[in-house]
Amino acid sequence: MRTEFLKVTQEEAGQRLDAYLLSKGYLPSRAQIQRLIQGEKVRVNGFPSKSSYLIKEKDTITVEIPAPTESVMVAQDLPLHVYYEDEDLIVINKAAGMVVHPGAGNKEGTLVNALLHHCKHLSSIGAGIGGVLRPGIVHRLDRDTSGLMVVAKTDQAHLSLSDQFKERTIRRHYETLVYGRMETPHGSFDSPIGRHPTQRKKMSSQSKRGKSALTVWEVLKAYDQVSLMKATLATGRTHQIRVHFSEGGHPVLGDETYGGKNRVKHIVDQKLKHAIEQLPYLLLHAKTIAFTHPKTHEILSFEAPIPDYFKHILEILDDSQ
Repeated sequence: MRTEFLKVTQEEAGQRLDAYLLSKGYLPSRAQIQRLIQGEKVRVNGFPSKSSYLIKEKDTITVEIPAPTESVMVAQDLPLHVYYEDEDLIVINKAAGMVVHPGAGNKEGTLVNALLHHCKHLSSIGAGIGGVLRPGIVHRLDRDTSGLMVVAKTDQAHLSLSDQFKERTIRRHYETLVYGRMETPHGSFDSPIGRHPTQRKKMSSQSKRGKSALTVWEVLKAYDQVSLMKATLATGRTHQIRVHFSEGGHPVLGDETYGGKNRVKHIVDQKLKHAIEQLPYLLLHAKTIAFTHPKTHEILSFEAPIPDYFKHILEILDDSQ
């Protein structure tokens, strides 16, 4: 554990305590800082405080930051599709079916296990304080979603990329096939997303603690009963695209969690119907990502083609036109 000592200047006064500490870059998210505050690891003038406390000039703030715990995760030689790599970061095209980081029921075989073997070193800043659970992971993709991810090798890169996500300057878009046809060629879904009130493994806009979520979409090609969509994330909530399209009446093909299973029975074309029923994963692919390199400040941009099982459905659709 290390302890940081801070003295509030006149220019800094008036900020919330959690926002002030976030600006110092010790931890990449306000949620982590708030957990420190709640655990009385942050003291103002020697006393525990609240996240909402408005700091004053000459306040003395001490922050106890837990040292990264030695990772016990296993490094595994698993297939990785690397698009770019340097000493600061790595960009990979994650295969559908691969879990991003270890958790309950997934101790091995994850992207982090593969990265630990490939890179040897990842940033120690994770979603959990101390960096034990998710080393290097700045953002995630669902297990059954394929596509591009950027992973941090150093803490400096992690903090920079986290800031870019918070500032919404990282550009990324997805391609997905959804049921039905849209009423307009482009539009957006703007509804908060949080944990489903009764089904705890699902997300929903009906959550009492939902966070703002904006998905901008464009129709790339409209077929008789499905639509090929481009979806751009302005925010990055869990299952965001899947929830927004499902609640908009257009669940993603292959997505049994959010209504895709029930819609397949209405597909008229029997070849297409059978192919959808045989899908190994849902049809959602993180196709592009662009960001500013943390060290060189160069704009890096990458694009990954859709996987074969996705392409197969499109070929059936195009042949039937």
